[in-house]
Amino acid sequence: MSYLRISEIFLSLQGETRTVGIPTIFIRLTGCPLRCQYCDTNYAFTGGTVISIKAIIAQVANYKVPYVTVTGGEPLAQPACLELLTNLCDQNYTVSLETNGAMDISMVDIRVSKVMDLKTPGSGVVNQNCYSNIELLTSNDQIKFVICNRQDYEWSKIKLQTYQLAKSCEVLFSPVAEILPASDLANWILRDQLPVRLQIQLHKLLWGNRPGC
Repeated sequence: MSYLRISEIFLSLQGETRTVGIPTIFIRLTGCPLRCQYCDTNYAFTGGTVISIKAIIAQVANYKVPYVTVTGGEPLAQPACLELLTNLCDQNYTVSLETNGAMDISMVDIRVSKVMDLKTPGSGVVNQNCYSNIELLTSNDQIKFVICNRQDYEWSKIKLQTYQLAKSCEVLFSPVAEILPASDLANWILRDQLPVRLQIQLHKLLWGNRPGC
């Protein structure tokens, strides 16, 4: 039986991605190899509780909601995450994985919708991007740029064009809360007519930045 170190499991509204606003069960795994300067879940770097995958699935079933997001930290930093994802899919959940773009995604179950970051210069960890992951993305997946400033935006535009990202998956541009006004990012996207979705973190608008939301 496989085990994972879990920071928290909770029910909330999806605050991001194409399923924004839908009630979703979040499984937050402990640990992350990156230290992005804007990280809002650093409480998940350490601690947590070791739980069997069987017990995790049972806890998820109690919520009686079909959408599950596995997040972190960085979920793929724990190898047994792959088994958890497949088990959730086998139970007919609609499953998404939030991953930081620095970990190999080739072994993730094809039924899982991968939401993969491409780290911008403002993150402080741009050199950790695993660009080979891009060719593995499909129309079931999404790629996310978390944007701190105009430099990040221009960098993201170049990557969008260089890799023709909009042709393979949905592209999300998200402003860093309290650093870049969402209206500025919206205006840049409209001016340049980019084929991207502006993403604002709904859960922060509703409940602020706190665990379990």
